[in-house]
Amino acid sequence: MTDFIDADGFRANVGIVLMREDRQVFLGGRTGGRGWQFPQGGVQQRESPEEALYRELKEEVGLEPKDVKLVAGTRNWLRYRLPKQYVRKNSNPPCIGQKQRWFLLRFSGSDDRFDLVSNGEPEFESWRWVDYWTPVREVIYFKRAVYARALDELARTAFPQDPPELPEWSQDEKYLRTLAQRRQNAARDNG
Repeated sequence: MTDFIDADGFRANVGIVLMREDRQVFLGGRTGGRGWQFPQGGVQQRESPEEALYRELKEEVGLEPKDVKLVAGTRNWLRYRLPKQYVRKNSNPPCIGQKQRWFLLRFSGSDDRFDLVSNGEPEFESWRWVDYWTPVREVIYFKRAVYARALDELARTAFPQDPPELPEWSQDEKYLRTLAQRRQNAARDNG
């Protein structure tokens, strides 16, 4: 099976936010020191996003469906474009970016359940638990906006009365400044 790239050049992908009870999230250090990110991966031909979610969860961090509970998912695909140097011109159509369905999973096991080499080609060489919004600052620059949008939508769905607070540094990051303004407007309109 191969990854699905739509007619507009966006590769279908799932993003996985693993969260503990204390709202800390899993952040993986990519193999070869290529930065930090959430588990994610392509949706293959004739595979649903939910099927891809559990396949990628097993491949990238060694977890089984019994280790997690699905808490929320984004309603729609969230898209981002790749910088010119990362565009895959050898595919037909060329892959110009990704469209992602994001899922928030509650991890209920112990940390020894993680197996970063379960598939023989590790995506991550290290990992850690971090505050909910930390990944927005640590992921590669061209994914920051989609991370902010995904985390905001998942938080508002999973915790409508008590979403994780935006960090102090959110006013310095343009992606989170917009979210902070949206939250202030919603509080004003509802209060």
